[in-house]
Amino acid sequence: MPKDELPKHYLFQKNEHADFIGAVEALGKVLREQGPIDEKTTHLIQLAAAVAIHSEGAVHSHVRRALESGATHEEIYHSIILLTSTIGFPSVSAALSWAEDILRKK
Repeated sequence: MPKDELPKHYLFQKNEHADFIGAVEALGKVLREQGPIDEKTTHLIQLAAAVAIHSEGAVHSHVRRALESGATHEEIYHSIILLTSTIGFPSVSAALSWAEDILRKK
């Protein structure tokens, strides 16, 4: 993703706390490389986790990453909608609106 598309807060953190963000990024890379799950599925799983913890920023991030990894809009919507019976309709509705923030731009 081009640097100018990254969230301003993330860029601020990366600038102010480069070692910390570098370590977080390295951890994510190592974890993704440890198993047989492909990159697209990894980001859909992480998207579901972001939805479950009500993290708008993480939903935005994993929608972007899932798209970059080849996920379709339908796969992203389905990954979120599947959570309805687990986390409830209000949480899923909020997450769908957060996903739309990114999907409308793509």
